[in-house]
Parts: sequence; C-alpha cells; structure tokens
Amino acid sequence: MSPLVIRRPDDWHLHLRDGAGLAAVLPFTAARFARAIVMPNLTPPVTTVAAALAYRERIRAALPAGVQFEPLMTLYLTDHTPVEEITRAQAAGGVLGCKLYPAGATTHSAAGITDVRRLDAVFARMAEVGLVLQVHGEVTDPAVDVFARESRFIDTVLAPLAARHPQLRIVFEHITTRAAIEFVLKGREGIAATVTPQHLLMNRNALFAGGLRPHHYCLPVLKAEEDRVALLAAVARGSPRLFLGTDSAPHARAAKEATCGCAGIFSAHAGIELYAEAFAAAGALEKLESFASSHGADFYGLPRNQGTITLVAEPWEVPASYPFGTEELVPLRAGERIAWRLAA
Repeated sequence: MSPLVIRRPDDWHLHLRDGAGLAAVLPFTAARFARAIVMPNLTPPVTTVAAALAYRERIRAALPAGVQFEPLMTLYLTDHTPVEEITRAQAAGGVLGCKLYPAGATTHSAAGITDVRRLDAVFARMAEVGLVLQVHGEVTDPAVDVFARESRFIDTVLAPLAARHPQLRIVFEHITTRAAIEFVLKGREGIAATVTPQHLLMNRNALFAGGLRPHHYCLPVLKAEEDRVALLAAVARGSPRLFLGTDSAPHARAAKEATCGCAGIFSAHAGIELYAEAFAAAGALEKLESFASSHGADFYGLPRNQGTITLVAEPWEVPASYPFGTEELVPLRAGERIAWRLAA
C-alpha cells in the first residue's frame, strides 16, 4: 500500500498531566499533532485563566528542542465558577473552552458539577463570547447501569442544556454509543463530538480478554460491539460534526493495576496510527484526513494546519511499557502490533 500523506492533524481531547509525567508523554503527541486541546483535570484542577496560561507555559517548556506544537487550554468548571472568569478567558486568549465534568464521573472529577443548572449564567456568557463547552457525558447515579450512563446523560442533562442555550457550541467528548451518534448528527447546529481510537477499535469484551485487562479500562467504558460498529460507520461517512480526540490518559502502572484502578488509556504513542488502522478496516482511509485535520479546526474556528505527516502501512511492535517520571506506564497494544507507523 502506498504511503498515506495527510495534513498535520490535531488532537481535540488530550491529557498531559504535569511535572515529570508531562515531560514523559508530551513528545509522543508533539511528534504527530500540531495542536491539542489539553484537559484541565490536574490536582488541583485548572479553574482559572491564570492557572490555564501558567500550565500552557509549563507544557511549552517541556517540548523537545525544535518541535512545533501548540497547547490549547481549557478551564475546569465547578459549581462556583464565576461568570467573570469566562469574560477573562475570552479577553486573555489561549483558552478555547470549558470542561464540564459531572462530579465523580471520572479521574480527578470530584470538584466537578453537581447540577448544571447552577451554571446557566456561565453557559450564557460562554455562548456570547464564543467559548466551547466540552462535556464528559455520563450521569453518576450509582443506580444507573455503567453501560447506560451516556444515554441517560443525553436525556436528562445534555439535551435540555443544549435547548436552554441554543447558541452555545458543545463538544460531546469521547462518544461511545449509537444514542450519542444520533444526538450529535441529528442535533441542532453547534453540536459536535470527539471519538477515541479505543472506542473505534475495541468493544467491552476487550476488558476481559484472557483475564481482567486494567489497561483497557477507561471512562466512558468500552461498549457493545454494535455501538463500536455504529461509531466506525459514522466516522467513515465523514460527517464534519465528528473529529479526532484521543483522550490519551497516562497513568502509572501501579495506579492501573490496583484494587481500585484508575480509568484511562494511554494512546499518544500511536495517536494517529491507531485511527489509520480503524479507517482502513472501514475501507475509508480517504476520510481520515478530514476527521483528523479539518473538522475539529473548522468547528473551533481555527486555521487548518499547513504541514503534513506520512503514515506507512508497516506493522510495528509496541513496547511493553514507557518511562513515566520515576514510574512506568503501559500503552495501548503493549507487546502487540499496530498496522501503521508514522514515517520519520
């Protein structure tokens, strides 16, 4: 198969952590992507413009010499986020959106939102100034089945929120179900979604293949095969409402292989190659460039990148682990093969 040359892509949903962990994982993303939306769920969370811009400078300082990469920042919404912080974000530049974590929904989300209606004034100001709302879409009620939490969130939280704020642009992050696809593709203008490589390539059986697989555990959790197939078919059709967001989320091996392991899959080491594998499987390689390099930039109102990257259909074996500060992390497909590689 001939090499595949595409416009340099962007990652519209990425976790980089901080400190030594940041330095360890950032080069993987910067080698592949020109820009990335960086999630704000640090400890403590990035709740102010000042904190977001300071984090941006730490990311820039951690870049390998000579590498061009632009971190795009977000604010972590809490029940007490002031409207004035949205105004400051718009004035400062460099902050493209605000992240809505339902309290307790995922890693480092304890300070998240308990009732979205408390933030209606914040959402109204976001719509006025053009900031995007990025949503982790799951309810946290323990009575709701873990595999139904995304669809329940659509009905009880997201659809009413989108109706109350018709001018607010919303990215439904890391969608996983047929219900989410239908909500995004049939919804009003200004609604889009990111799709991860793991949700295109794996179903929930991967959590138990040969035994319990903690490094396949993420939130939203992997879903049924019919949901995976529906996601892959949707991105293969090329809708501009769907774009790349790896949700690459590094955790030390000990934090994953624990009695209460952390949610998150590290995929930045192959952040574009895994998508090439998925699109090739769908017979839609010609759609990869738009999904990876155009749709997200257009939605966020940013120029498309000018450079290119080249992907080659040559399998390579993923290392069993990568250094992560003083610890190690286990990547997706550790010890296994990926069908595409990034050309030097």
